[in-house]
Amino acid sequence: MPERNDFVREEVILHELTASGRVRVNDLAAQFGVSAVTIRKDLDSLEQRALLRRVRGGAVITAVGDEGAFSERLRQEAPAKREIARRAAELVHDGDVIAIDSSTTAYYLAQELLDRRDLMVVTYGMRSATLFMDHSNATVVMPGGVLRRASGSMVGAFSNVLTGRGRIISGFFGVATLSTHLGLLELSSEEAATKRSLIGACNAVYGLFTSSKIGAFGLHAFAEPGQLTGLFTDDGTDDDFVAEWAAAGVPVLRPQHHSLSTSHPAP
Repeated sequence: MPERNDFVREEVILHELTASGRVRVNDLAAQFGVSAVTIRKDLDSLEQRALLRRVRGGAVITAVGDEGAFSERLRQEAPAKREIARRAAELVHDGDVIAIDSSTTAYYLAQELLDRRDLMVVTYGMRSATLFMDHSNATVVMPGGVLRRASGSMVGAFSNVLTGRGRIISGFFGVATLSTHLGLLELSSEEAATKRSLIGACNAVYGLFTSSKIGAFGLHAFAEPGQLTGLFTDDGTDDDFVAEWAAAGVPVLRPQHHSLSTSHPAP
């Protein structure tokens, strides 16, 4: 397994990019006390996940494309997403079989789970899959599909691939928005169809979202309220929203409030 220091360097590199828009190989090598070759490998790995763009002598922020480039969305509300991911990670134990989608919050969750041993991760998110492959001993399962560049995902209705192959303990999914009437929603029909396929194999289903997603726009429902085990959000979420979902039978976890149980749900 690659050293944990590799992952720490990547996190600092992305932070530096957010602050200045550009990083230089020689500066990073001096900062970390490693060789320029090591830094170039770090930058190449990050470029493969579309988190930056390599240029002579260093790297720059990637351009924003359709639906916002993944790297740009990754930087938006990063502290809130990290806290949501940290709380959600408490539900995952060594050896679990989990599903995560291609959202940026799920990518932060993937970062929190790299030290878990012997996970089996079912995902259609290429960046999270690569992260687990490079920095953990997890077994990564990627059902086939069509590459969707905007989200770095491999989408498709692959429920037939999962049928009869056992159950996924917990699934974690980002949203475009949500409502107690329709449940969790996405903008892309392909993303919604792919998430529905995964959710059908999950014993427990959790929504991950910042409070900015409340009242936003979504087109395609992929999880009904009755399918949800819980919702993870930030402290910008008001009490009325929490009460509305509680009335629908779905607990909402905010950082400064009560926790969801960390025991495994019954099959």
